[in-house]
Amino acid sequence: MGEQTEHSGHPAYDVAVVGAGSAGLQAALTLGRMRQRVVVFGTGRYRNDPTEEMHNVLGHDGEHPSAWRDAARADLARYATVDLREAAVTKLAGSVGDFALATEDGQVTARRVVLATGVRDELPDIAGLADLFGAEVAHCPYCHGFEYADTPVGILGAAPHVPVMARLFDPIASRVVVLTDGAQPDADTGAALERDGREVVTAPVASVARAAHGLTVTLEDGSEVALGGMLVKPDWRLAAPHAEQLGLERSEVGAVTVDPMGRTSVPGVYAAGDMAQPPGLPQPMFSVLAAAASGQLAAAGAHQDSLMG
Repeated sequence: MGEQTEHSGHPAYDVAVVGAGSAGLQAALTLGRMRQRVVVFGTGRYRNDPTEEMHNVLGHDGEHPSAWRDAARADLARYATVDLREAAVTKLAGSVGDFALATEDGQVTARRVVLATGVRDELPDIAGLADLFGAEVAHCPYCHGFEYADTPVGILGAAPHVPVMARLFDPIASRVVVLTDGAQPDADTGAALERDGREVVTAPVASVARAAHGLTVTLEDGSEVALGGMLVKPDWRLAAPHAEQLGLERSEVGAVTVDPMGRTSVPGVYAAGDMAQPPGLPQPMFSVLAAAASGQLAAAGAHQDSLMG
């Protein structure tokens, strides 16, 4: 994959893709197949780094996430117009037709930009939780729930999503335990849990630790709850500052709002993956396949827009 150079003051690349996860790599593949000059910036850090296995990804179920990315990079090696770089973009500025991307190694220019830098999870402050996240502790029942089959599963939290999360595990878990960690559910959430006959533990959680059966939750009163797995709902934030640098419109939950083709509120800038919220959804779709699909759409949007001038 050859590095592009400036010609007569024109941008060196047709599109710069910032982020080399599933969304960014798919965007690069789509653009490379259309013989667009593309640079992809990756940092080697990914949201799914904590997990050893990737699930609910057709053809790759149970693989390590890095195996999927390695295969994607091998696919990109066929396309001479795609340039992969391991470098963090520190600043992004400009407008459609002339964006400047600064890294520690220098600066490149591009006519359009696809942002695919994802988000960073912020876990509850419970001792031992971070060490188990991605295995015994997870945030997505579709990605990790099956691995807890026929064991007791804990749902950590007291927010309105908890009753629905618990119902998702009824066909999977041997029993479901709601751990409110000292919080009081609101009236509607409490009523839903009572209506479903849920086992609810209200004591604050002191720590979690790996065990032969999965994990042990130790409560502040000294009692313990043995589980096969536990679901948490992390807070999250955008992993890179580019949405702020470019003044992109954000949703109520903090994601970059996009149209069905990944267009943001700034012409020439597209967003895909976990950072992008399509119309009609309450938040981004946090999954590898959804991210890749959004990368394909954003790339097609960027390419088709370029044909219109």
